[in-house]
Amino acid sequence: MAMMYTPTIPPPDPNTRTPKFKLPKLACDAHCHIFGPGATYPYAPVRSYTPPDAPLADFRTLHAKLGVERAVIVNASVHGTDNTVALDAIAQSNGAYRAVANIDDTITERGLRVLHEGGFRGCRFNFVHHLGGVPDKRVFDRIVAMVAPLGWHIDLHFDAIDLPEYADMLTRLPLSYTIDHMGRVKASEGLDQLPFKILIELMQRDEKCWVKICGSERVSSAGPPFTDAVPFARKIVETAPDRVIWGTDWPHPNVKAMPNDGDLVDLIPLFAPEPEYQQKILVDNPARLFEFDQ
Repeated sequence: MAMMYTPTIPPPDPNTRTPKFKLPKLACDAHCHIFGPGATYPYAPVRSYTPPDAPLADFRTLHAKLGVERAVIVNASVHGTDNTVALDAIAQSNGAYRAVANIDDTITERGLRVLHEGGFRGCRFNFVHHLGGVPDKRVFDRIVAMVAPLGWHIDLHFDAIDLPEYADMLTRLPLSYTIDHMGRVKASEGLDQLPFKILIELMQRDEKCWVKICGSERVSSAGPPFTDAVPFARKIVETAPDRVIWGTDWPHPNVKAMPNDGDLVDLIPLFAPEPEYQQKILVDNPARLFEFDQ
């Protein structure tokens, strides 16, 4: 059997700058990952990339530097459907962490219950081509039907160009959904590009639609400090401030330009200068969606 070539991606910037913006108490990084260490939490044999280890200890160090007190671990595709790395992190967090699972149609009701009791409140579907492309519709529908009674949401990772195709399907979903990285729109194509207009329309007409204002380094066409992503995040915040959450996306897999996480925090007051919006996006909204206070 031939070995699969899985390119190793760069590590995050190890020299996190202390942000000028002070995060509010109980601020949540609602989209971040833990990778390995591979010796303890093996990477999936079939994967599209190989990350450098980014373990729990580094995760905690980062958040201490930024002033983050809560986090949502999105279990990365490199760990396949093994969610143990996130389960173990939640168990050590004293209630400060929640997670989003990677699952497939082999999951059982018992397996879902273990994840739910362990602090998972959603599952993720990748529609992005470099991560495998569109999930099987039958599997997608079965998993949605299984997780909806738990009160979970689904986390959706799209290429911007595909958003218009899926808009109607999203409005028919029987549960809430989050759209990653501002829909991965391209800043160079402006606020009037069709994928972004569809994203804003979804937020306006579907109260199940949440959007993550993370991934400025993915949206940006100009590169660091990624301020060309600000108008997109600002429009999202203004459209539905009660259904917006923020995250670092640490350790930033598959990015063109590696950001410094301190700089990403300092984009927040540009996205949302109003203290009441900052409180919603960083504290109240993630607490509600991920049931931190229950």
